[in-house]
Amino acid sequence: MRLHLHLLSDSTGETLENIAKAALAQYDDVETVRHFWPMVRTESHLERILEEIAHNPGLVIFTLVNATTRRILEARCRDLGLPLVAPLDPVNDALSAMLGQAAKARPGRQHALDAAYFARVEAIQFTIAHDDGIGHDNWEEADIVLAGVSRSSKTPTSIYLANRGYKVANIPIVVESPPPPALFGLRRPLVVGLTTSADRLIAVRRNRLLSLHQQPDTPYVDEEAVTRELAYARRMFADNAWPVIDVTRRSIEETAAAIISLCQQRQGGG
Repeated sequence: MRLHLHLLSDSTGETLENIAKAALAQYDDVETVRHFWPMVRTESHLERILEEIAHNPGLVIFTLVNATTRRILEARCRDLGLPLVAPLDPVNDALSAMLGQAAKARPGRQHALDAAYFARVEAIQFTIAHDDGIGHDNWEEADIVLAGVSRSSKTPTSIYLANRGYKVANIPIVVESPPPPALFGLRRPLVVGLTTSADRLIAVRRNRLLSLHQQPDTPYVDEEAVTRELAYARRMFADNAWPVIDVTRRSIEETAAAIISLCQQRQGGG
């Protein structure tokens, strides 16, 4: 099945992109043609977009806070007989009812350059500078330290967490090269061990070697060596009472959510 999907936003459209991605993941065998329309803030801009929508009818999803442009879009979609969804409306209605105040009709307000924005930028810079065991002298400044064998999703999980505002360092656990003593004396950061199944790890590593045009027959993907490597890491996690997350069947988002939950429990004393 082929679906034209029109995403209209009066800001960057990042929210809509995430909503559409999450929803489409629930369906198989759908060929989606995405039409992305960010920064829709004038009637003339909207009119040009409506011409394209008429030529490629499909589902329209929007976040427009300006009442005039919203009314025009709603009326035209009714005339065209097209489904129209405003995914933030139920959330805003519920918040308004609970808080007793109307939402501020300000496009892109969530992207304002406030203190949280700069904290997130700082977290990303810190995380990039402390990838793969680098900068262990100031790991104490981190919020989270991830430990795990090579290709256990440490770096992508670190970057995801950094985008959520957490300063993250990560360290590879290598049998032949023990971590620096600094790792075992950390007080401020939450140290989390990442582990996975040997089968999955071997498959990921083999694909990595192939992508680099390297021979896939090395100790790096040897079943016995990988099993020993994982056991070494698990012993280290257990000896230091670090929480452990098995990433075998988890996406990066799911792993990060579990780590954030651990952070919140720690902060709450739970």
